[in-house]
Amino acid sequence: MALLDPPRNMAGLDGDGSVQVGLDPNDRIGTAKVFAVYGKGGIGKSTTSSNLSAAFSLLGKRVLQIGCDPKHDSTFTLTKKLMPTVIDVLETVEFHAEELRPEDYMFEGYNGVMCVEAGGPPAGTGCGGYVVGQTVKLLKQHHLLEETDVVLFDVLGDVVCGGFAAPLQHAERAVVVASNDFDSIFAMNRIVAAIKAKSKNYDVRMAGVIANRSAATDEIDRFNSATGLKTLAHFPDLDAIRRSRLKKCTLFEMEQTPEVAAACDEYKRLAALLWAGCDPLDAQPMKDRDIFEFLGFE
Repeated sequence: MALLDPPRNMAGLDGDGSVQVGLDPNDRIGTAKVFAVYGKGGIGKSTTSSNLSAAFSLLGKRVLQIGCDPKHDSTFTLTKKLMPTVIDVLETVEFHAEELRPEDYMFEGYNGVMCVEAGGPPAGTGCGGYVVGQTVKLLKQHHLLEETDVVLFDVLGDVVCGGFAAPLQHAERAVVVASNDFDSIFAMNRIVAAIKAKSKNYDVRMAGVIANRSAATDEIDRFNSATGLKTLAHFPDLDAIRRSRLKKCTLFEMEQTPEVAAACDEYKRLAALLWAGCDPLDAQPMKDRDIFEFLGFE
């Protein structure tokens, strides 16, 4: 993972900005299907990612979930504990990665899902892209990607810099979690713009939207029609999903009421759809002022 200075390396960059994060070709993930999950902060990305990883595993796939948030809370419903981050573990050996063992930073969760928390730099310092790059490099050095069918990156909040967009350089498809409201759709529009920028130089393409915590999807549907997106799955605002976080477990481990069973079936349907392959979407994001007007009035 390298930081590029635009004035010296302007050709072929994926967007404007003072710093670009480039992927070392040697760090590319191999044959696994790779997905990156984005969305507004607090929209339920980690819950969605963990339940989706569980669904992939129930379909018989070997799954690795990588949390890309300094809070390192992406995978605790799978592992039942708050795991140390890759950066935390590297600090204990003064960043001599050769001294680490896989069990120092990778932990097995529900139904065999393997879990890694990349973490992030201390607040106000460093680059999230470097952290993602170091995590993938460690996994490759320990040959942990060779026996993996699905890699799922769970990435914090809105895309605010090239660093936290770094998982898009590894992913085949990106999905956005959104609810049927102004703020999450506004954030989704910016994420779509980041994915489009990365697609200029990398293989990542937009797969679609996961409607979450929403009884209706009319505003998401309007946005999809205007930009060329489509909804892949819809999860209502179930209290059981909130309680599953408090119980530190996946939705599949909750009491299987009809509503919970239906949501679990939707997760498995989504996993099967993503595994089979989604047609790439050539979504066209709106300008900020245009989407403000588009969503601003009933």
